[in-house]
Amino acid sequence: MTSTTGTPADADRALKARHRSMWASGDYPKLAADLLPELGDVLVRACGVTGGHRVLDIAAGSGNVAITAARTGASVVASDLTPELFDAGRALAAAEGVELEWREADAEALPFADGEFDVVLSAIGVMFAPHHQAAADELVRVCKPGGRIGIISWTPEGFIGQLFATMKPYAPPPPPGASPPPLWGREDHVLGLLGDRVTDVTTERRTLTVDHFDRPEDFRDYFKDVYGPTIAVYRSLAEEPERAADLDAALLDLARRFDRGHGSTVLDWEYLLLTATKRREQVPSPR
Repeated sequence: MTSTTGTPADADRALKARHRSMWASGDYPKLAADLLPELGDVLVRACGVTGGHRVLDIAAGSGNVAITAARTGASVVASDLTPELFDAGRALAAAEGVELEWREADAEALPFADGEFDVVLSAIGVMFAPHHQAAADELVRVCKPGGRIGIISWTPEGFIGQLFATMKPYAPPPPPGASPPPLWGREDHVLGLLGDRVTDVTTERRTLTVDHFDRPEDFRDYFKDVYGPTIAVYRSLAEEPERAADLDAALLDLARRFDRGHGSTVLDWEYLLLTATKRREQVPSPR
């Protein structure tokens, strides 16, 4: 009998196709513009990006970080597994009068040469690659020796980390070998991924204050309509209305627990900001 089991490469391609479809659903460019605009400036400033630098933004989405870096005069490549997001990014860049390159790319297998970039950045991006060590290895590989690395990731304890924890019981099980995205927001985890290949490491937990929503219900409904991972979970519950209603209640409870507003909803979203320098001497991967 001939086996119908696919190869690991087939499974990985299928997984990446699902990820691409998930992020293409909803309207991530709207979410980035509404809720995350300041993160690009935070990361670009933290890494000291200036004109003359060659910069890669990994999992760039619609270019929140990449466009900010391009404003400095740097030569910027925005890469993402989901090129459906690029049209919105190109429109934003054109409106600001900046130019950059847009490249479809898997964060775990980047189509760039070793040491090609002076600065490698990712804000709320590389953390969603399912195989953390592979993504970290690529991030370090394409950075030149002595170059800068900057990463922003949601923490497990923060609001978005808890959003994923809230959705987990309702979502299909993750594929074998995939790691939870918010682990990138733990200092010990990300330092273990980078290993001794970097030096001058700084980590800082910061807070993004989100006051876009009038009520906790507005947060829940917005994420159901706009945010790919939330949309994917609800789609998996299409034949289970009672569980979908339970998830509605759980997301509402999450927003109420974090809400510190008076008269309108104010949410603090904790993230980890990490910057580092790639060592000039070669150091093996921590695998």
